[in-house]
This record gives sequence, structure tokens and C-alpha cells, in this order.
Amino acid sequence: MTAALMTLVQWLSPAFPTGGFAYSHGMEQVISDGGIRSGADLEAWLADVLRFGAGRQDAILLAAALEPGADHAALAELCVALQPSAERLREVAEQGAAFARTVAALTGRAVVERPLPVAVGEAAAGLGLERAQVVALYLHAFASNLVSVAVRFVPLGQNDGQVALARLHPLIARLAEEAVSLGVEDIGSAALGADLAAMRHEGLDVRIFKT
Repeated sequence: MTAALMTLVQWLSPAFPTGGFAYSHGMEQVISDGGIRSGADLEAWLADVLRFGAGRQDAILLAAALEPGADHAALAELCVALQPSAERLREVAEQGAAFARTVAALTGRAVVERPLPVAVGEAAAGLGLERAQVVALYLHAFASNLVSVAVRFVPLGQNDGQVALARLHPLIARLAEEAVSLGVEDIGSAALGADLAAMRHEGLDVRIFKT
């Protein structure tokens, strides 16, 4: 079990070449607008995205993809259909493709390129880990990447970023436990501010991040 957990941690780490550092999930636009200026602002924005937006959505998709006999092709199609903008589709598709290619190179087995939460679920299904644990670590990696965005672009102090991330731990654990008890029919999104920011980012004149 320890070996399996270390494998998952490696797959979700910043060192794994999915290119996650290049995507801000629309947060670059929010920062540019002055909506995130402090650690408290960052925590509030991330909490909303996790509870009401892509965090909860991806958690349910990932939990479904970890189920024995899951229809990963259908889950991938649903994930694509749920993306609210071209950039958000690019974010989830490009990272998922990079993840699949690297896992295939490491394991020597064919891994289909799918959107990130489905790709992670399909690859991690054979690790024998508890689904809630996989989902929690996925959400933690998602939040960690966005904390890194804020630290670089606000700019925000490293300590402020880590405090914001640590304060999100209880929420991440709760969302992971909820996700494994839900089905894809329970997916919904109400993070309209984040979705609109992602759309507006497509026209941002000067940008650091792809999304």
C-alpha cells in the first residue's frame, strides 16, 4: 500500500510533467482585476472553486472513474461537455493527455489520453487505494497548483500561500468523502465568477498563464 501511495503522490506532484504550472484556471484574470490581493482572498476564492466549481465536479468524475468497470470513454465525454470555456477545456484536456503519456512511459502499458480527472482515475484504479484518499490527494494537488499561481503572480508570500492551503485541508477531506458517495448525476456547478473569469482571460492582452 505504501508503494501505491508513493506512486500516486508522484503522479500528482509538481515534478510530474503535466505542465500544471502553466495553467491558472482563470485566476490570472481575477488577480489582474484586483480580486485576489491577500492570503484570505486566495483562500476564499479557492474554497468556492472547490465547493461549487471544478473541484467538486472533478472529484465526482474521479470517484466514478475509480469504480470497477467504469466507462471511462463516457466519463471523458461528460467531462469535456462540462467545461464552460475554451480555455478550461484546454486546461483539462492538455494536462490529461500529458499525464497519460507519462504514465504510459513509466508503466509500459497503453494509457488512453483523456481529460485529467478521468485519466487519473483510470490510471489509479489499479493501485488499490481508497477512493476518498485518491480524490483528496487530487484536490490537494489542484489547490496547491493554484496557490503557486498566486504566490508568483499576486505576488503573495510563501507563508501566506501555505496558510491558505492548510486552512483548506478540512474542506478537501470533506469533499473527497462526499464525492465517493455521489454519482455523475449529482454533478453541478455554480462557480460563475470563476467561469466568467476564465472566459475573459481568453482576451487578456498580456498573460503569463495559458488559462
